[in-house]
Amino acid sequence: MNSAISRTWTMQPFHATVNEISDFAVFSHRNKFSTCTNSATKPENDSAPTEENEAKPNGSAGNRKQGRPGIKSRGSSRRTRLNKASLQEQVKFTTVVRDDPHVAVIGGGMSGLICALTLEQRGIRSTVFDTFFTASDPRFKKLVDGWVSKGVVKEWKGSLGKLCPGGLFTPLPPCSRYIGTNGMRPLADSLLSQSNLVNIVRPCWVSRLEPFNGMWHLTERMKPRGVFDAIVIAHNGKCANSLLASAGIPFIARQMKRLELSPIWALLAAFDDPLPLPKYFEGAFVEGVDSLSWMANNTKKLFPLQSHGPHCWTFFSTAAYAKRNKVPQENIPNVKAEKVTREMLQGIEIALGLREGSLQKPFYTRVQLWGAALPTNSPDIPCIFDPYGRAGICGDWLLGSSLEAAALSGMALAHHTADYCASGGSNPDDFVMGLHKEFTPIDGHDIGQFPGSELLKEQDSASSEPAFV
Repeated sequence: MNSAISRTWTMQPFHATVNEISDFAVFSHRNKFSTCTNSATKPENDSAPTEENEAKPNGSAGNRKQGRPGIKSRGSSRRTRLNKASLQEQVKFTTVVRDDPHVAVIGGGMSGLICALTLEQRGIRSTVFDTFFTASDPRFKKLVDGWVSKGVVKEWKGSLGKLCPGGLFTPLPPCSRYIGTNGMRPLADSLLSQSNLVNIVRPCWVSRLEPFNGMWHLTERMKPRGVFDAIVIAHNGKCANSLLASAGIPFIARQMKRLELSPIWALLAAFDDPLPLPKYFEGAFVEGVDSLSWMANNTKKLFPLQSHGPHCWTFFSTAAYAKRNKVPQENIPNVKAEKVTREMLQGIEIALGLREGSLQKPFYTRVQLWGAALPTNSPDIPCIFDPYGRAGICGDWLLGSSLEAAALSGMALAHHTADYCASGGSNPDDFVMGLHKEFTPIDGHDIGQFPGSELLKEQDSASSEPAFV
């Protein structure tokens, strides 16, 4: 039986009290050489760097311009920032890779963790600076089987389908879907418990990457965080773009900047009584409702045998709705939170075919915006690697938007990095990957990609075709 994987929100266990069912986190969406001389070259015509200049301390390479300390540029367009990142001078390491390399993995999501663990399988040390899913690829399915045997994930056997306005529910074909038994954090902890060569630094926000004397120097707000032979960037968005803006790896920075992410609102609501569903289901991809794209019964999803207590649901908005109602996610105005909550509850009424104002009032609600939720474009490659700067990128967005994609990307970059290190770094041209790959739009649902999404499209297409009798 094919298994599927879809990105979801990390949920804490839901028991009898609302406090225990109210905690939910945004996606983690919804995841590192000997003394030598670095060389840096200015990218020209998108070709690999060939000229050498000695790298300077404090993150400067050659004659790279340094901004005034404490002064930040504001108001520039995304295209301007992209051009600036692309025009920074390229760091070019020329030393032989050490026999015992140490890799920094910046980002502790699924992709970063799997990358670190796969590096360990190849005998390489790493330090990681700190997500309903399914499995279709045999490599990932093998991992999932191990997690199931340890009890950290379990199969979600609830009914899933497509829900259209008026309560029209169409079930999806059965396949193996999985969820974290007690949320996704225990899964991450279980993965790390079996490691000997992976060091976790948590919490840590790496704020600067400096190439100097053949090594990458990492700092967190002026605090040294170690010296590494290579680096892995396992997260994205504004923080990653800022980190890469002046690191001396312009091709990596440019590819990261090309990524476009969509926002999503999430609403957790707890009801005293069950929702009046047209047909029983535990999860539904909602079509045709502006403020709603997904709804899931967390109580039944995590505690299928529980017959009492609150009925807790998670609802996701569409990307278009979230874009129109986007605010700073770190400081959501109360007026905006109330508006979004009200309109998403109205969307539930439309989806279920209920009379306006007839939906029971939830006794608890919590709304959260994820400003950079899911990728809308992708280079469709497992990883990106710059052998000149000894830096790579992994993440679900390189292959789509799912937990499986995150794990496979982490594996791919780990093996590619290990192969490069084993070569000693003497033939970097042989290890260039994805530095010039174009991005294309991603097909999928507002909450990610999953096996079965193509069936939803087929159903939509069939419903729009003329009927013949």
